[in-house]
Amino acid sequence: MDSKENDNFTSYVKELCPETFIFPVILFAFFLLFASSMGLANMINTMMNTAYRLLIDTVLYITAVCVIMGAVSSLLSEFGFVSLANYLLQPLMKPVFGLPGAAALGVVTTFLSDNPAILALTEDRRFRHCFRKYQFPALTNLGTSFGMGLIVCTYMYSLSPVMKQSLGSAVMVGLLGAIVGSIVSTRIMLGFTRSYFKDEADILYDKEEGGSIPEGMRPIRSGGIGSRIIAAVLDGGKSGVKMGVSIVPGVLIICTVVMMLINGPSESGLYTGAAYEGIRLLPKIADHMDFILKPLFGFSSPEAIGVPVTALGAAGAALSLTASLAGKGMLEAGDIAVFTAMCMCWSGYLSTHASMMDSLNCKPLIGKAILSHTVGGVCAGVAAHWIFVLLQMI
Repeated sequence: MDSKENDNFTSYVKELCPETFIFPVILFAFFLLFASSMGLANMINTMMNTAYRLLIDTVLYITAVCVIMGAVSSLLSEFGFVSLANYLLQPLMKPVFGLPGAAALGVVTTFLSDNPAILALTEDRRFRHCFRKYQFPALTNLGTSFGMGLIVCTYMYSLSPVMKQSLGSAVMVGLLGAIVGSIVSTRIMLGFTRSYFKDEADILYDKEEGGSIPEGMRPIRSGGIGSRIIAAVLDGGKSGVKMGVSIVPGVLIICTVVMMLINGPSESGLYTGAAYEGIRLLPKIADHMDFILKPLFGFSSPEAIGVPVTALGAAGAALSLTASLAGKGMLEAGDIAVFTAMCMCWSGYLSTHASMMDSLNCKPLIGKAILSHTVGGVCAGVAAHWIFVLLQMI
């Protein structure tokens, strides 16, 4: 076992412990849940066929979006738009988020890419020097709230032809909802971190001065404007490919399971092993919780609950599920607003928060970060729903 593989294991347990016997039972019960309704052969065939269709119909499309938007974001960064946005957003950060102005750069970079992008900033000493000890861990919540924002907004808007209406206003409302969720999540997290650090809370996170980038400057690629444009486009496209590849496990695994929990049998009422069949469990649960979900999020169909549930683990998988529901005519513009807010605010935080907090040397606060962001994501969806309702009334 090489060193990289060892990095994935952080502790040890006895070779035989309670989980050794409990987990196989849980796993067997999970598959039995599907096999009892669908039949074992149909269950396996449906899993494989659904994963294949998601790979061909959804993952490749999302990858194409990631490549194009990666190139665009790289161009914006190369020619100073990111620095301009950082300069304009700085006055808002302290009163709104309770963070120094430098945190605005984290908002911009994660919006243009993904949650872990903010970790690259934390490696810069000049960036770290702007933060107090209690503020630094909250960067995980702030960055995750805007992760994949550009891709989420672009993808949701691209569903306009499918839904036969312009979704521009719904996407903008969703963006506002995500901002509300980010404020809630970050502020709650700051309360936890200030309590955790106590007397050391107001000490600078990193007392070392200086950094690799001179004050007031930004790095650019070498060469003339033409070569810089080509290099920026190609580099951004490569990052888009990496992002597209990275969403494959989330889409194929999480979305396959969620869709099998959402969908029912074929149109004939029988299970055939075809793609996108399922046991329709989540809609049944949503029906019983409609008295809560309807006033909070305004979902137009019980199946819609699957999107935010999927976004907990992978935003890319949630996008693919949104496209599937939209193609079946199960969504309205208000749903898109809520989905945009929750997919962007949560953006698969359950799969990234632990590693991000570990990278920031804040392992003891992982649970607090996840709790804060769970509340923030719910607030994002509620805010988007009611903002959209109010706009419809005007």
